[in-house]
Amino acid sequence: MELEKFKSVVVPLREKLQNFARSILTNEVEVEDAVQETFLRLWNVRAQLNNHPNVGGFAMQTLKNICIDRLRAERYNVSLDNVSLAENTITPYTYTEQHDSATIIKRIIDSLPETQRRIMLMRDVDGYELEEIADIMCAEQSTVRVNLSRARKTVRDKFISMNKTTR
Repeated sequence: MELEKFKSVVVPLREKLQNFARSILTNEVEVEDAVQETFLRLWNVRAQLNNHPNVGGFAMQTLKNICIDRLRAERYNVSLDNVSLAENTITPYTYTEQHDSATIIKRIIDSLPETQRRIMLMRDVDGYELEEIADIMCAEQSTVRVNLSRARKTVRDKFISMNKTTR
């Protein structure tokens, strides 16, 4: 296929190809690139286009394959401009701060009255339900709930007051 025939047969397909590419790709620049790549591939096989019964269909199939390839490649490419630190990334500073906080909280829990300490450890560390704790402690469920609430409040208040004094 010569240049003039290529211009008259393939180039008029541009708008149709762009609309099809827009239905697959979201970025307008990607759409234009995919259409240009389609034209380039068609130009490279222009000798076979003379014998092809449906040049428009061949162009659409070529474009579809190009768009799918771009989507697959996009899945694995991460732009460094869009990379940010993950929220759960632990830096040495964060790790040390969390470790220190955990140590302080353990000390505060150890300083609680025995009943509150045992109930809090069973509920928040061991994962027992309130009903199970009441059976183990031979107490009413409401008593366990009150002691747990008081223990948590004490730990929270002491931890907050310790943090205020260190900052």
